Amino acid sequence: MIVEPTRIPDVKLITPRVFGDERGFFMETWNAAAFEAAGLDLHFVQDNHSRSARGVLRGLHYQLHQPQGKLVRVTAGRVFDVAVDLRRYSATFGQWVGVELSAVNKQMLWVPPGFAHGFVTLEDGTDFLYKCTSLYDPTDEHCVLWNDPQIGIDWPLGDMDPILSAKDAEGRLLVDAAVYS
Repeated sequence: MIVEPTRIPDVKLITPRVFGDERGFFMETWNAAAFEAAGLDLHFVQDNHSRSARGVLRGLHYQLHQPQGKLVRVTAGRVFDVAVDLRRYSATFGQWVGVELSAVNKQMLWVPPGFAHGFVTLEDGTDFLYKCTSLYDPTDEHCVLWNDPQIGIDWPLGDMDPILSAKDAEGRLLVDAAVYS
């Protein structure tokens, strides 16, 4: 696999080796030893899977006291996936990085603890899978507003209005959000 730093070096774009022929393909999506050799010594405790229609925007989510690192990928459809640095001590605090993940490119994104995470689906029937380093705790859930002008995420929405949950529509601005110190 190839592990590349993004514009925010702690967020990594991972391209697995894919072996394909006329029957289909095979790829390894998680191997603790291979990831550790690539500098990512990770321990996962929870896997999640969501399916969304085109235009669904989920995020920007994070847990403050039990931060989750997330290894994310798409198995059907495609998304624009975003990580926002919420580590106040970081030189990249408040900055974001976004990549397109799809069933076609088979890439994964490592979003480390200390980041808010979100995505918008670009196709109907998009399946999004992610491994988490901490268990989900609804009492520790936080949300930064997806369109906070201070962050300035360039979501590829075109003429679409995103489909949001009530929780995501009521996210906090970064200036008002609890962040990692």
